[in-house]
Amino acid sequence: MKFRIAAAATLLSGTVLASPAVADVLVDNVEGVTPDGKGGVERFEGFLIDPQGKIAQVFHKGDKRPKKVDYKVDGKGRIVVPGMIDAHGHVMATGFARMTLDLSMAKSLDEALSRIAAWTAAHPEAPWILGGGWNQASWGLDRMPTAAELDKVTGGKPAWLTRIDGHAGWANSAALAAAGVTASTADPAGGEVLRVAGSKAPAGVLIDAATALVEKKRPKPRPEDADTAFGEAQLQFLAAGVTTVADMGTSIEDWQTFRRASDKHQLRMRVVAYAGGIEAMTLIGGPGPTPWIDDDRLKMNGVKLYLDGALGSRGAWLKAPYADDAATKGLPQMSQTQLGNLMSRAAMDGFQVAVHAIGDEANATVLDSIEELSQTYKGDRRWRIEHAQVVDPADIPRFGRNGVIASMQPQHEASDRVMAEARLGPQRLAGAYAWKSIAATGAKLAFGSDTPVEPAHPFEGLAVAISRTGADGQPTGGWQPQEVLTREAALGAYTTGAAYSLFAEDRLGRIAPGLRADFLFVDEDPMTAEPQALRGTHVLETWIGGRLAWSAAQDGGKAGVRR
Repeated sequence: MKFRIAAAATLLSGTVLASPAVADVLVDNVEGVTPDGKGGVERFEGFLIDPQGKIAQVFHKGDKRPKKVDYKVDGKGRIVVPGMIDAHGHVMATGFARMTLDLSMAKSLDEALSRIAAWTAAHPEAPWILGGGWNQASWGLDRMPTAAELDKVTGGKPAWLTRIDGHAGWANSAALAAAGVTASTADPAGGEVLRVAGSKAPAGVLIDAATALVEKKRPKPRPEDADTAFGEAQLQFLAAGVTTVADMGTSIEDWQTFRRASDKHQLRMRVVAYAGGIEAMTLIGGPGPTPWIDDDRLKMNGVKLYLDGALGSRGAWLKAPYADDAATKGLPQMSQTQLGNLMSRAAMDGFQVAVHAIGDEANATVLDSIEELSQTYKGDRRWRIEHAQVVDPADIPRFGRNGVIASMQPQHEASDRVMAEARLGPQRLAGAYAWKSIAATGAKLAFGSDTPVEPAHPFEGLAVAISRTGADGQPTGGWQPQEVLTREAALGAYTTGAAYSLFAEDRLGRIAPGLRADFLFVDEDPMTAEPQALRGTHVLETWIGGRLAWSAAQDGGKAGVRR
């Protein structure tokens, strides 16, 4: 399938990389803030970058600077912080979201249909209408949209639009026909085909494992389309101050896209890949995780497994029925035995294991498997649970006891809280998005965005983490305010904690001697700015490995960071 979009020419040509590749660089006259590696923060006024792109020295007030260096950067009193690490994102999906129909801003079903109609008219050459970002909960609907509604605005061309959480898809009649989804199509294990009331005819929305029925039939992007999408994604990350991202669910095609960028010297940020399943894991890594390549810009650490779906589409696996649908507890994707077998297969070859678990039953099941496997697989395994959104309070201590990394996304709490209240009911909210309680067990927090589910805006995430409020400042005092984090803990989760989750704490996460010189110039101090000001932080410059990778002054709005 051919996508048309303006190429990210400035990024890919390398013209923004104004600083030299091999030189000593003194960055001075800054208001620096970095985690100190002990749970606090360190203030500094300057630092020296060596020719390998690492921090050689950090200077505090009164410290002598070197008399001779190759280059000097006058910070002009601006604030410097470490590059932000997004511990859970979907890199290629982020890029493709900028190249296809985006419904994330639609506030109603009618608005979504209007946007779909406009996009269809503007792209007559597209064989399918592809996109996503819709959210029926934000439309005020108590149901999912239908194929019949989509048919009215798609002109008979197949349409497939993924829900904002990526765990459901909305198809029109042409797409259902192309996929062979009919009244006789059975629900696959771990999935559901929603039906027209009173019949078995497909209504238009497929959930979790059922989405594969349409996914396997839709047109696949060409390698050159993937290259463009990756360029778009890099621009978006760099403009937001994200210097490293953990790519969750990497396919062999994704990995080849990253490698092509590296071969062409177009890999500007750092990507740590987690393969999308065991087959992709062995295709990419073979006998084990890959080494760091391209000056620590690319590595494959492990595997991403799915145990359940999402709350919004009622696929999250709960211990008790949904408060707003007593007929279901969610859609587990596999049994504990199956999960344990897959985790063991990865662990025996040294791959790190990251498991998607949102519901309390899913989280308990992963924790059970970790406890069992920890008896066999000793050493520093750093088991990861992705999202850990709803945890039975009785299970929270098990995160610390087993050294489990809680890979969580603060922005989800702000976006989902009203929906979570409806899905869970007031009696089951104590373990929802329980950052502080999980951290109190000694477990490591690693924060990210789940982009494109949420935009990769780490400073917005920081604001949510320290306030438990949304962009509107609501609710007053914060939602479940007992889970508010300190600023130091929140910053650490986007830097040192995220680096630890990637086995990269010896390379990334702080502005400290021996670590890679990944840092940002920003206009707000994360230790003092009020939450609303922090949410609106502007990234002025993004530096990776001691080189300027992105500049707001040079970008001129091309990156189009969406808020």
